[in-house]
Amino acid sequence: MRVVAGSARGLALVAPPGRDTRPSLDRVRQATLNALESLDVVADATILDLFAGSGAVGIEALSRGAAHVTFVDQAPAAVAAIRANLASTRLADRATVVHTDARRFLADAIAVGRHYDIANLDPPHVFDDWAELLQIIPAEVVVIESNREITLPEGWLALRSRRYGSTVVTFGRRPPVHPTVE
Repeated sequence: MRVVAGSARGLALVAPPGRDTRPSLDRVRQATLNALESLDVVADATILDLFAGSGAVGIEALSRGAAHVTFVDQAPAAVAAIRANLASTRLADRATVVHTDARRFLADAIAVGRHYDIANLDPPHVFDDWAELLQIIPAEVVVIESNREITLPEGWLALRSRRYGSTVVTFGRRPPVHPTVE
């Protein structure tokens, strides 16, 4: 597993040991970031990498010019891998690594008014609480990596969905709020 593009291109990344984390394949990560770049949302973005695993997606975004990525994972091995990957790519100065449960992190982020341009969501395949999670995610654009098609709940516009083997990547955006004119 390597960084595909940007300032850290070609640098190797480590994955947490065991089967609990399934790092995004290089081609899926490349296609995902290419799609986000085509939407012109990566450069200078603040990104939330929730269920971050190895941190590969967030590191790829940092390598391509994102301003800051917050990596969240509850597994100690994943947090250690993220920190090692940030150190080896020399991108740690634009990152925050949080060792906690996703829901707890979101509750705290909402309580202090934190907001992100993009949220990358790659939970375990057994995850089924998409509607609940997307109602509270403090981001304008979401990228969901799953083993099946995900239907975005009301309040989200589906931008695109692509299948890469057994992985489905879904992109959504909150519709712009237009002030009413009286």
